[in-house]
Amino acid sequence: MKRPCAGRVGAPALSPVRLARNSHLPLAILLLGLGACEVIPLEGSARRTLDPVVVVHGPGGDELGVSTDYGIVFLGRTARSGRIEFTTWFGDGPSREEGLVEAVGGGIYATEGEILLPCVGLCLETPPAGSIVMVRGRRGGMPFEIEAQLASDPRVTGVLLAPNAELDGLGEDDLGAGVFYLQPNKPMQLVGLLSGRLELGGKRYVTAVGPEDMWRLIVQRRNSDRPRRWVYREDIM
Repeated sequence: MKRPCAGRVGAPALSPVRLARNSHLPLAILLLGLGACEVIPLEGSARRTLDPVVVVHGPGGDELGVSTDYGIVFLGRTARSGRIEFTTWFGDGPSREEGLVEAVGGGIYATEGEILLPCVGLCLETPPAGSIVMVRGRRGGMPFEIEAQLASDPRVTGVLLAPNAELDGLGEDDLGAGVFYLQPNKPMQLVGLLSGRLELGGKRYVTAVGPEDMWRLIVQRRNSDRPRRWVYREDIM
């Protein structure tokens, strides 16, 4: 299948949610515990419009990321510099691409390949507590989708997800999965990237690096709308 081409590269680092100012409560950020997770084909979701989830292949292994309007954003758990490869999925299957890692700050990294990818916009304000979001990622090349609910705590600045059985089953390899906000008749938006767990006041939340850090991606890549060089490849136009 022939695809339109473009070109540019970019990058963000791992950052847990933060306690709000003037808070002195102990904070425990834990990596997601290993466990099983039901793999739900995205093709079965009535709300699926595209698949912006990518798998980054770094020197330290594979990790999840999401393709956005401002490049592919990921946590930098396996790669924080240099050239890397990543796999993205089109309607006709996976495509292995490569790009240059760029540190954006605030716990995130980014990269971009030479062709246009399925992507989503960024949600620059955390939706209110109680909002329904979808956690989407890939495991062994197979997509999964988990419905979750946003939570909040006055002592915390960042994205919190209320725990549920499916989220509890996620493991360390699922860090970096996208947290997406879906509203009727509106494009899907990326709220954040799954980053770990937070135990606070006897409650245990799932955390995500969210809008409080994602804005850096826009500032760093403010020239994303500039014309891109054309690239000739046999598999693209």
